This record gives sequence, structure tokens and C-alpha cells, in this order.
Amino acid sequence: MSVKPTILQDRYRNRGTAFTLAQRAQLGIVGRLPAAVETLDEQAARAYAQLRQQPSNLHRYLYLNEVHNQNQVLYYRLLVDHLTELLPIVYDPTVGEAIEQWSSNFRDSRAVYLSIDRPEDVESSFRSLGLGAEDVDLIVVSDAQEILGIGDWGVNGTDISIGKLAVYTAAAGIDPDRVVAVNIDAGTDNELLLNSPSYLGNRHARVTGKRYDEFVAQYLETAAQLFPNALLHFEDFGPGNARRILVENAKRYRIFNDDMQGTGAIVMAAVFAGLRVTGERWADQRLVVFGAGTAGTGMADQIHAAMVRDGASAQEAKDNVWLIDKQGLVTDDMPDLPDYQQPYSRRKDEVADWADGRIDLLTTIRHVKPTILIGTSTAAGAFTREVVEALAAGVERPILLPLSNPTSRVEVMPSDAVQWSRGKALVAAGIPVDPVDYDGVTYFIGQANNAMLYPGLGLGTIVSGAEHVTDSMLLAAAEAVAGQVDVGKPGAALLPPVANLRALSATVAIAVAQAAAVDGVATKSHANLVEAVREAMWQPVYRDLPQLNEAVEGS
Repeated sequence: MSVKPTILQDRYRNRGTAFTLAQRAQLGIVGRLPAAVETLDEQAARAYAQLRQQPSNLHRYLYLNEVHNQNQVLYYRLLVDHLTELLPIVYDPTVGEAIEQWSSNFRDSRAVYLSIDRPEDVESSFRSLGLGAEDVDLIVVSDAQEILGIGDWGVNGTDISIGKLAVYTAAAGIDPDRVVAVNIDAGTDNELLLNSPSYLGNRHARVTGKRYDEFVAQYLETAAQLFPNALLHFEDFGPGNARRILVENAKRYRIFNDDMQGTGAIVMAAVFAGLRVTGERWADQRLVVFGAGTAGTGMADQIHAAMVRDGASAQEAKDNVWLIDKQGLVTDDMPDLPDYQQPYSRRKDEVADWADGRIDLLTTIRHVKPTILIGTSTAAGAFTREVVEALAAGVERPILLPLSNPTSRVEVMPSDAVQWSRGKALVAAGIPVDPVDYDGVTYFIGQANNAMLYPGLGLGTIVSGAEHVTDSMLLAAAEAVAGQVDVGKPGAALLPPVANLRALSATVAIAVAQAAAVDGVATKSHANLVEAVREAMWQPVYRDLPQLNEAVEGS
């Protein structure tokens, strides 16, 4: 005997034991639930207790996924109530472990899958959602080529898009009924996946070149045509594609790349706070980036732009940026330089007397005397004691940002950086760390967590109806984050804690919407922007069910 599907199978409208007896009768689910009628508070308390009983973070991730599949409101209530605790579960780092096992653990999907082998299906795939042109505010897409430092995971990387959307909703109240997660399955070069019987994606090498570019162009054109108001967020694309896609399409579409722009903006926030301590100008900074991939170079781009805004010429700003990659200091004689590194490559004759052959980090530090040193290399311990001491000897208060994660890959532990610099370095990190006590001062170490910035940026873009994400909007987001810290106290953090993320996201959204208006890209205006942002933030509460209202009206 088959059981007829009911509202209990609809994760968007299901409220489980919170349905009243009258609602159960009207919905035809009498006898399908225990007798008790609970509040959302009571359901959340039970679910959280069950969550805490799970034996590992991966099990907690899978448990939350099951809650999400059954009852969306309850899922987000858990996230909002325990955001600091659960962010590392629903996203980095636990989502990386879940992605590695995604095909084996596959049960359900909340995503749209676009296969590069079937370009004719792109439009029909989106239309299958049954959503109209005004129904979507945000789409997060990934081709999963460069997932969180663990590399190419093909269709397994779908959960990176889903997880990103979960943070958007939990942190900034982006309506989860108005978002779409997308996976572009371009194949994979991961032999482990290609040889796994359980792998659910295309079983061929990753497609590159013209065919790949045409498919991405088709995705952008179709998504923008069907959902013209949606912010198109790109996530974890490979270094050979991410920057190029952004640069080529930034003026044509409402596009945002968090790995480049979001990471760059949160670094900008840390530097904003650091410059409030040092009292220096952007135009006078000297930047060394160790690990010059798309993320590191994206940070260089934004700091370069800030230098120019502060009065430096474009060339003067470029002359104050040094990139170091696996081959050492990036110079113009290196073969096959990626396009994103070329603008910052140093003339070989300029640095010829620095060293014979490869120019390493320490040599660069000693010659450049950087005011800002950023690490995005994932090379654990690369910022040695000698490097940190040389940095602190070069300038009085260097800004030191070891941003790689997880902990096993960080360039220097902040506790060592504070001690080796004798408390001079202004430190923020890519990992959460405890305060550091040194010479009678407690140093609080801010975490450069993109979740403090991109949710509010997305909300501000939606509220303002911005046609594009401009540099000024990113700058406004960074300044808003930096404005939430008091750097006047000795040992103060450069970045705020994640604890009050919803309030921070609202502050960022207001600043972003204001910047969009000044830039002339806003298509919506509000008499009271603060109230408009507040009203736009979706809350995890049970709402009226239309069919019940109709039943009452017709009785």
C-alpha cells in the first residue's frame, strides 16, 4: 500500500509537530504526527540536543542536512541560534570533508546540475524550478575545480554552493526560497572520483578551452535572462578561469566572485583597521603577497585600487606590490606567467642584484621593507622567525596576515608572530585562534572570515537592486566591517568577532546600498534604508500557510 505524499514531505512548508490539531485536520494529516503540539522553540531545543549527540562534525553536518531536507525553517532556526558554533559545520572546514564523500552519501539534492555535455539542457534545467523572473535574488554557482584548498571535486562540489547559500541566509537573512544553488559539471581531473563506482558526475577529464568558455557564457546569459534581478555569485572556480570570467563579465552582469572579491575585501577591512593604528595612508603602503594565486592576487588588486583612490598613480601603486609564488618573486622573465600575475611582475633588471636565481621571501622582505605582508600560500610555517623579525625590523608596525587554513597550513601561528615581532606586528589570521599574552598585553587575533562580509554585500546588492557589484561597494563593505572594531586599545583585534553576524551583515548591507546609489548602479531607492534592510532580512519563523487561510475564508 502506497502512502500519499503530504505537506510533511515539503521542506519549504513542513512544520512537523508544530502543526496545530486544527491545521492537521485541514491539511489531511490527522494521525500522521504524535499528539503533542510543539512550538518552534521546543523543536529547536530538541534538534540542538540531537545535534550535540552526533559523534563528529561530519555527522553533525549530515544531521543538519537531514533537518534541512525535512523542515527548512527549523534548519535555519538552528543556524541562527548557534551561528558561531555551526558556521564551521555547514561550511569551512567540515563541508570539505562532506564533499569528499558526497557521492557516497548522496540522498537528496537542492541544486541545479548543468552538464557541459548537454548545453541544450541549460535553460530547461532552470525552468524546471518553476520560478519566474521576479522570484530569484541570488544564484551561487561552482564548477568545483578549486574547492577550499582540497582541489578538484567535480559534481561532489555541489555542497559548496549549497553551503554558501546557507551562510547567506543565516548571516544576512537572504530569503532561502529566493535562491538557487548550481553545479557546473565540466568533468574532473580527480582520478579518485573517475575510478569510484559511486561517483555521480561526468566521467571524463575536465573540459577546458573554447568549449568551457562557451558553456560558462551560456550559463551567464541564461541565468541573467531568466532571473534578471539575481546576483550571480561564482565560487571555487580554478585559478585559470576565476579572474578571467570576472574581468570579462563584471560590467555586463551582476556578478561577484567571493574567492577574489570577498576575500580581498575582508583583507581590506583588516588593513583599514591596521592603518587606523599606524596612522599611515593607503598610498604609502608596500605590499608583499606570498602565494600569488587568484585569491592573493585579488587582494593585491583591491589594495592597489585603494592606493590609487588615495592619490597614487596606477603605476606608482603597481610599483609598491610584490608577488611571490612557488618560483619565488614574480619577475617578467618567468615563462607562462598567468594573466593575473603579469601586471605585478617585477622587471628582472630591477631585482637582478638581489640574489643569484630565485628570489625568496626573506630576501624580498629585507629589500622591500613591506608595511603589509599577506600569506595565501598554504605553506605551513613559511613565515619563519627570521622572516617575522626582518618584517618587524623594516617598519615600526607591520600588518601581518597569515590567511591560509586550516591550522596545518597557516604560514605562522599568531602566538609566534606576536612574540617574534616583540608585539609590533598587527596580526589577523585565516583561522580562529585564542588571544595571545605577551609582555603584559593580551593580543586579540581577528579571523579574516569572508562570512563577515559577503552575506551583507549580497543583501545590500539585493536591497539596492544594484546592476553591478562595483569597487566602491566592496570598499564600503570593507570599511563597514573595519568600523565594528575599536583599535584604540592595546592588543585590539583588527577584525570583529563572528558572534553577532546578523547585526554586522545589516551594517554592511546599508553601506553597500549607499555606495551603489552613489555609483549610480542602484535601481531601487528607500525612504528609510535601515528599515528597508531590516524588512528584507528573512527570519526563521513559521508563516501563514495560504491554503489554511483560504479554508478559513471559505468556511
